[in-house]
Amino acid sequence: MKTFAIPTREQVTPENQAIFDTLTKVVGRVPNLFAVFATSDHALANYITLSNGKTSLRAKEKEAVNLIVSQVNDCAYCSAAHTAIAKMNGFTDDQIVEIRGGSASFDPKIDALVKVAKSITENKGHADHQVVENFYAAGYTQANLIDVVVAVGDKTITNYVYALTQVPVDWPAIPELVK
Repeated sequence: MKTFAIPTREQVTPENQAIFDTLTKVVGRVPNLFAVFATSDHALANYITLSNGKTSLRAKEKEAVNLIVSQVNDCAYCSAAHTAIAKMNGFTDDQIVEIRGGSASFDPKIDALVKVAKSITENKGHADHQVVENFYAAGYTQANLIDVVVAVGDKTITNYVYALTQVPVDWPAIPELVK
């Protein structure tokens, strides 16, 4: 497979340069995976619009979805990135490892969320009926379920981009899960 070069600011369109500048201000750098999106004139802006869109999920819930989807899709890049972001959103190291393993015993509502996101991802949208019913029983709504599907799609996009590009992971290393 052809190796993907990580473009510099000077190698991308003026529109992507502006996004690079914003990312540098907000994150302190342009993460490698976002830089690779900029090899397309439009993908980076489109992805950021999707990722930053309004949702009924709280930031912590969205990170739980990001963690489990990245784990199911075996994305080392996104698992590392979202481990760091999950810590910023208040999850502990142990909670993050548990979420990546497919559950959240520390919070019944997050547990139902993680399990439904995992089932959606593993079954290509055909989530286990009982898992969906448990999601509703935990207090989530049909609107929340649709927002979970959008979050799964969002994360699947980055997982697939990483799978195809194998850019270097520029986030802190994370522990391997014991299976």
